[in-house]
Amino acid sequence: MATFLYRLGRFAFRRRHFVALFWVALLTLAGVAAANAPAAGSTSFSIPGTEAQKAFDLLDQRFPGSNSDGATARVVFKAPGGEKMTDAANKATVEKTVKELADGSEVTSVADPYAAHAVSKDGTVAYASVRYDKSGMELEDASRTALQDTAQQARDAGLTVEIGGDALQAGAEPGAAGEVVGLAIAAVVLVITLGSLVAAGLPLLTAIIGVGIGVSGITALAKALDLGDTTSTLALMIGLAVGIDYALFIVSRYRGELAEGRSREEAVGRAAGTAGSAVVFAGLTVVIALAGLSVVGVPMLTKMGLAAAATVLVAVLIALTMIPALLGYAGRKVRPAGEKRRKTDGARSGGPGLGERWASFVVRRPAAVLLLGVVGLGAVAVPATQLELGLPDDGSQPTSTTQRRAYDLLSEGFGPGFNGPLMIVVDAKGSDDPKAAANRVADDIKGLKDVTTVTPAVFNKAGDTAMITVVPGSKPSSTQTEDLVHAIRDKGADVRADTGAKALVTGTTAMNIDFSQKLNDALIPYLGLVVGLAFLLLIAVFRSILVPLKAALGFLLSVLAALGAVVAVFQWGWLGGLLGVEQTGPIMSMMPIFMVGVVFGLAMDYEVFLVTRMREAYVHGETSGQAVVTGFRHSARVVAAAAVIMIAVFGGFITSSESMIKMIGFGLAIAVFFDAFIVRMAIVPAVLALLGRRAWWLPKWLDRALPNVDVEGEGLRTLDAAGGVDRDTDPDEDRELVKA
Repeated sequence: MATFLYRLGRFAFRRRHFVALFWVALLTLAGVAAANAPAAGSTSFSIPGTEAQKAFDLLDQRFPGSNSDGATARVVFKAPGGEKMTDAANKATVEKTVKELADGSEVTSVADPYAAHAVSKDGTVAYASVRYDKSGMELEDASRTALQDTAQQARDAGLTVEIGGDALQAGAEPGAAGEVVGLAIAAVVLVITLGSLVAAGLPLLTAIIGVGIGVSGITALAKALDLGDTTSTLALMIGLAVGIDYALFIVSRYRGELAEGRSREEAVGRAAGTAGSAVVFAGLTVVIALAGLSVVGVPMLTKMGLAAAATVLVAVLIALTMIPALLGYAGRKVRPAGEKRRKTDGARSGGPGLGERWASFVVRRPAAVLLLGVVGLGAVAVPATQLELGLPDDGSQPTSTTQRRAYDLLSEGFGPGFNGPLMIVVDAKGSDDPKAAANRVADDIKGLKDVTTVTPAVFNKAGDTAMITVVPGSKPSSTQTEDLVHAIRDKGADVRADTGAKALVTGTTAMNIDFSQKLNDALIPYLGLVVGLAFLLLIAVFRSILVPLKAALGFLLSVLAALGAVVAVFQWGWLGGLLGVEQTGPIMSMMPIFMVGVVFGLAMDYEVFLVTRMREAYVHGETSGQAVVTGFRHSARVVAAAAVIMIAVFGGFITSSESMIKMIGFGLAIAVFFDAFIVRMAIVPAVLALLGRRAWWLPKWLDRALPNVDVEGEGLRTLDAAGGVDRDTDPDEDRELVKA
């Protein structure tokens, strides 16, 4: 591996014009394809194998033409204080609004509140249901504008009017200002770490090119592959973070090789062969974790994971090829590591750095550091025991949005459960008396706790399938509503046994409940698959059993602590005002499994980069304690910088108005902090110091069976000894040396 990447790095250095042109051309092609791609439209959300999805599919078959995917809007009216919606003036305003809404070019139906009995018992709140022939993402801007303008006219007449539903749905917009701040912080950290603007600009440039290719490719394929906005946001978030980090590791190693007196081409080759090998294996762990999301069985998660994994692969390839090419262009503008300090200090050698002093302290006090780190993360993880899962709805929107205000008005007028009605689909095809079977289902549901309303059954034309709407007494995300769904399904089993009819529960609330359950069921198998594959990969990298085991256990500790922090902020509201969390509630259902996948990949990045330098020192004769200190001397500063950069990039997404993006950004940022600075920088060296030589133990039979991946660059030393390393000096460098 090291020898191949060494030659690849030197090739890219020599053929820099070709390599740079290739990546720029690829970025241009991807950009053109994205610009000319058809609009993505709406993304289908399906959960194969769940009861809610089966019921939804059955509705499409038995009620053709119902356009169940069409956008909907609830225009909610509230009368001024002391008045009612049934007053003549208010009624006239509503009827005028309904008429104007019905004139929309994409509107298929508008339900008059007075004809549909959509007026609250106290007469203060009413709503009109609007249905469109296109999904929320496919609606023309003119339709959204007409909806908002019509509502504004009713406001001007004296009513309070808010709009709920997905008709006003727009693409997820990460906080642009936050992203800029994140990149600015990354730039400052790079300048401090690498010592020059040119060296700092290389990781930023290559990361932006890699993300540009990845996100443009996703945009170009969005329509064909049914990819949503969240897919590109995730690819942007992860691709930018790992792209900067991977390039940083190679540039930093390049400066270290220059400091040892090697020519620039030789230094590029060795940086690619050593740090590049670590980049490859770190990237593979991220790809395994992201691609492994496909085992969950939710198409949306599968597409998100594969798209982000492809962006990570692009980041790895760019780091291995374009960074060497750009280093060739930079020439002497990228200086050897420590050159500025040597010029300042003269012949005096600097003392040990902060990382080296910290590692020495940990090696002297490993038990105390280990205990403090584990107890501290364990305390932060405690809130995770109270984790409640759900999916965001309009009730989790900021109070400044019309969707949230419409949600609150409907709760006020009709009860909290009105925002999450359940739809019962009665498949009576196998029943002798379909109407009796539907009535039996309705009667059974009326006798359950937490049921406010059960509407009469509505049959299809064939008379073999009925729809019944049930309004719970509790809000959609409550445990009471979840219990009601399970109770209805239990009753459905009795109905089927007695009548032969099947009663299936669906609707947005039921879909969310089934989605959460499916993710919970998949978490352990997913964790076993991802950690198992990465464990085998790390055994080959570190030639050890205990080091990969320690890496996996440390990851579990950091991800549990991160989940605890997410619960404390987004569910309990701690520091919510500081982070812009206006509404607390259940944690997004996909958050645990998503964090397991992404954080595991990123955690293994730091493990590989930090511990490979320790193993390199150990293999070359140092004691285990000395190897820990040496690894920190060479890698701690760069790993710390990479972690700060990643935290800054993820933290930039906390400013997003999308609650899901905000939660993901915070969760990943805090997880990287815990894993990089507590697990990898404290717990890992403490464990290695306690284990001593045993940390690097590997059974002889396994050592013979494993492939030699040579992350430490031992093959390059063999080439040196055999005189097989090409040491041709770059012509540009010769000219620079002559000028100097």
